[in-house]
Amino acid sequence: MTLTQLRILKKEGEKITCLTAYDASFAYILDQAGIDMILVGDSLGMVIQGHDSTLPVTIEDMIYHCQQVHRCVQNSWLVVDMPFMSYATPSTALENAARLMREGQAQMVKLEGGAWLVETVRLLTERGIPVCAHLGLTPQSVHQLGGYRIQGRIESEVTQLRDDAIALQAAGASILILECIPGLIASDITADLEIPTIGIGAGSECDGQVLVLYDMLGITRGRKPSFSKDFLQETGTISVAITAFNDAVKKGSFPGKEHTFN
Repeated sequence: MTLTQLRILKKEGEKITCLTAYDASFAYILDQAGIDMILVGDSLGMVIQGHDSTLPVTIEDMIYHCQQVHRCVQNSWLVVDMPFMSYATPSTALENAARLMREGQAQMVKLEGGAWLVETVRLLTERGIPVCAHLGLTPQSVHQLGGYRIQGRIESEVTQLRDDAIALQAAGASILILECIPGLIASDITADLEIPTIGIGAGSECDGQVLVLYDMLGITRGRKPSFSKDFLQETGTISVAITAFNDAVKKGSFPGKEHTFN
């Protein structure tokens, strides 16, 4: 999988699949199942390390887990999260993104935030580092947002989301993740952009879907996100569950209305 192929999938209307992975064993299963993108997410802070948020995750943590995943990925496009405060300034972002690409062997870095990241995205992409942007519910800003809340409920938030999406694309972002926003808003943003959008709790009209692996296997401790689905419960084995997720997204049966915010 390459960025060119991902753009072709959007152009041809074929859904893009993405799941998180944090180690070699799961990465191998995802890669063999035909998952288009694998995200080494800073969600590892919660599902692997047991924290209450992603904020304690360090750049060293991300490099370590990205290295593990990379060893068993031959086909999927490999994206890694830049953790909290690792891209607070453009120069800091460049230094840390270079480490994630060089040491972690990622193919793309992901950053959370809107128009304030335009200069950073432009700097990274001009220097050959592909960028995935992330709007909507941005977990690294959980305290500022007042918790894990749906975004885009009021007109000012909708306008900001649209403006930020266009600005980030113009700055060079190649993919945009939309998290926990109403499906109609995500659909409009997807139609406005040339780059693929990947939704998580953002409805079925995004160009693709991503879930945290532990959520779609039903093994996340505590409350499960309402936009997720336990594919393991229906299938019985991990490999079949991952294949079922891939097929459901490709066929358009996931996410359903019950996984979408209005």
